[in-house]
Amino acid sequence: MKLKICGMKYPNNILEVGSLLPDYMGFIFWEKSARYFDGVMPDLPKSIKKVGVFVNESIPVIEEKIAKYDLQAIQLHGQESVAFCSELKTKIDPSIEIFKVFSADENFDFSILKPYESVCDYFLFDTKGKLPGGNGTTFDWRILEKYPSTKPFFLSGGIGIEELDSIKEISKTNLPLYAIDINSKFEIEPGLKNTSLCTDAIYRVSTEN
Repeated sequence: MKLKICGMKYPNNILEVGSLLPDYMGFIFWEKSARYFDGVMPDLPKSIKKVGVFVNESIPVIEEKIAKYDLQAIQLHGQESVAFCSELKTKIDPSIEIFKVFSADENFDFSILKPYESVCDYFLFDTKGKLPGGNGTTFDWRILEKYPSTKPFFLSGGIGIEELDSIKEISKTNLPLYAIDINSKFEIEPGLKNTSLCTDAIYRVSTEN
């Protein structure tokens, strides 16, 4: 199981967390976010995939950020259509991964996933809330028992140290849980990660492999 640490903002903190070697680090390019990233990207270990997080953004802007920050993955956190994902896939380097995010609650309709299977590499399930992400709450993971796809997915939404232990049970099932996405529960303030908590998270996730 992989680990993504999202909402990185400050160069020194990025380097500190990068030294822990998470699998992915996320940078939010949505201006309304308290974790909006518009700074200098420090050099990170090659093993870390840099993820650009976008909300209903245009393809030219996404392409610009890919070039500027050498992104290895794109996370689409808005209402991006299948057609949009398909067009994006044709315009960016095929090695760049595409994550399509879905906001989940107890009424989530899993049938909407099917058309996206061919136009993205991973799904990401986050908690449905007032904001596109970073709401700091979990959803009822039992709904994942209805997951109809073989597409690997990221699990996000209010995950803290305690929740990491609960995720062990999901990882023991046949669900294609690929990675855990952590953010607000591992922060000192928005965008500033607690490296001690991040170290603990990486240890817990890595010992599950």
